[in-house]
Amino acid sequence: MSDPITSDPIDELAPVHADDERRQRGSWTNRLVLFLRVMAAVSMLKGLYHWAEVCGIIGEEGGFEAHVPSWQATTVFFSVIDLVAAVGLWLVAPWGAVVWLTSTVTMIVVHVFFDQVYGTDILVIMVGTLAIVAYLTLAVLAAREHPR
Repeated sequence: MSDPITSDPIDELAPVHADDERRQRGSWTNRLVLFLRVMAAVSMLKGLYHWAEVCGIIGEEGGFEAHVPSWQATTVFFSVIDLVAAVGLWLVAPWGAVVWLTSTVTMIVVHVFFDQVYGTDILVIMVGTLAIVAYLTLAVLAAREHPR
C-alpha cells in the first residue's frame, strides 16, 4: 500500500537537506531575524544597564535610594521588561516583539510626556521611533514573501 502523501516513488528517495528551511526563507525574513537578534542584544544591554543602576553599580551619589520614586519605579520596570524582551527577540518569538514594542513605546512616552523622570532626550526618541519603523517595515516585507 502506498503513502497517500507522496505520489511519486522517486520522491521518497530524494535526499534530506537539513538547511532546506533556511534556504526557503526569503531575504526579507532573514533580515527581519537579524534585526530582531540585534535588537535583542540592545535590549539585553539596556536591561543590564538599568539593573546596574538599581544595584548602585553606576549612577549618582547615594545610589538607587537617592532618586525620586517615579525614577525608581521606571528604572525597575525597564530593568525587567528589557531583559524579557531580549529573550523573546532572540528566540524570534511573537511575544518577544510585542514586549519589545511595549518597552520601546513606553520609553518614548516617558521621554516625551514625563520628562521629570529621565528628561527629554531627543536621541532616545528618534532612535526608538526609527527602530519601530524599521521593525514594522521588515515585518511587512517578510510577510509579503510568504503569502498564504
